[in-house]
Amino acid sequence: MFFEAMHPSWQQAMPDSRAQLEVIEAQLALVADQVAPELYRVMRAFDLPIDEVKVLIVGQDPYPTPGDAVGLAFAISQTGRALPRSLVNIMKELRSDLDDSVSNTGNLERWSQQGVLLLNRHLTTQVGAAGAHSKLGWAAFTNQAIAALAESRGKQLVAILWGKQAQELEPLLGEATVLRSVHPSPLSAHRGFFGSKPLSAANRALINSGVSPIDWSC
Repeated sequence: MFFEAMHPSWQQAMPDSRAQLEVIEAQLALVADQVAPELYRVMRAFDLPIDEVKVLIVGQDPYPTPGDAVGLAFAISQTGRALPRSLVNIMKELRSDLDDSVSNTGNLERWSQQGVLLLNRHLTTQVGAAGAHSKLGWAAFTNQAIAALAESRGKQLVAILWGKQAQELEPLLGEATVLRSVHPSPLSAHRGFFGSKPLSAANRALINSGVSPIDWSC
């Protein structure tokens, strides 16, 4: 199910991932009612064709709060739920970076629709337990996905790496433009995330590479 859920362009770029995903899927099937996000949403980031990706934003793992995780890093379902604190901080930086009047409701699906790959380092966790699936095998899979993306997009890719786990991926990113800062978590945001202006920097890099910028209002 997981391999088949990816856009065909990803399947073609990383055919060897089928076996990896089958092993992970078998483990998750045993605890399906305890997994965040729900199994049908796990591969949602890979709905975006590989050749349409402009910007990669890497998260750590899904929100463990029931109902929050939707398969896109940092995003939540648009059901009137309170924004998680990391997303609140991303929205604060969005307004500071671009314009006080920019829309920032937290609907990151608009970013995905424009070519922003919102990819968690680990695609699942246990409901109520952050980081519970860090040893399930996801890191090997996301390493392969990011390497394939970098090979496909080259200099036309911008990678935004927030936090230590994301920054470990930099050697895989080849010719991509890499923007780094601390994680937007409340524990670290005041140590360099606020004021880093990553979204305007990403747009400048895209324009310099001949790629249309992202409308970051959300």
